[in-house]
Amino acid sequence: MSRGARAPDRVVAYGAQADQIIEIRSGAAAREHPLVILIHGGFWRPDIDRVHLRPLADAIAAAGWTAALPEYSRVAGDPAPTLADLALLLSRVAADVVGHDGRVVLVGHSAGGHLALWATAAQLCPPLVGTLALAPAADLRLAHELNLGEGAVTHFLGCDPARRPDLDPRRMPAPLTATTIVHGTEDEIVPLSVSESYVAAHPQVRLVSLAGAGHFALIDPLAPAWQVLMTELAAF
Repeated sequence: MSRGARAPDRVVAYGAQADQIIEIRSGAAAREHPLVILIHGGFWRPDIDRVHLRPLADAIAAAGWTAALPEYSRVAGDPAPTLADLALLLSRVAADVVGHDGRVVLVGHSAGGHLALWATAAQLCPPLVGTLALAPAADLRLAHELNLGEGAVTHFLGCDPARRPDLDPRRMPAPLTATTIVHGTEDEIVPLSVSESYVAAHPQVRLVSLAGAGHFALIDPLAPAWQVLMTELAAF
């Protein structure tokens, strides 16, 4: 969480609001790879932004890809602004950002993993070829029952998740594009059981469990999980 990262190569606006921006970092072989869109987590809370995902974006660019790290609205009790921003940026980012082969891979961590799985099921990104969810809050009802993030699910939705199955990846249609979940066995923030529940409902989704890995190891370029992440990106 404290690692540094270089400044983005450029910043692209996808709307007029302050949060509607995308940081772009481009790698040397970017035109040979899909664009990687990184959706940050933070239990959907307004006070946690994209900064902690910058080292991951920097490392993906150093490996040769173009990494797009967007910001998006987070409003307590109202998921609509978040979802509208995600839908807007995913509908246009591949065309607005240069330095890729025209395809998109969507990567999300924690609550960002929930948003990535939601967007995949909703088919919001036409050039999408793969989704990689890292320790995602993939089952909102179970996340609510476990009181993850001290009530983060109801803080995000503004209601019991049973009333919003349309926003719960486990209860949405199965993804139509290749989807993989990577989750650490020692994750105490979003337990592995949350991903296991999602995969039980959507068995065509691959689940890669990493022995001994915690929640933030999955976004740390200096952790052993980094090689797993790059392998899964290359598979797409």
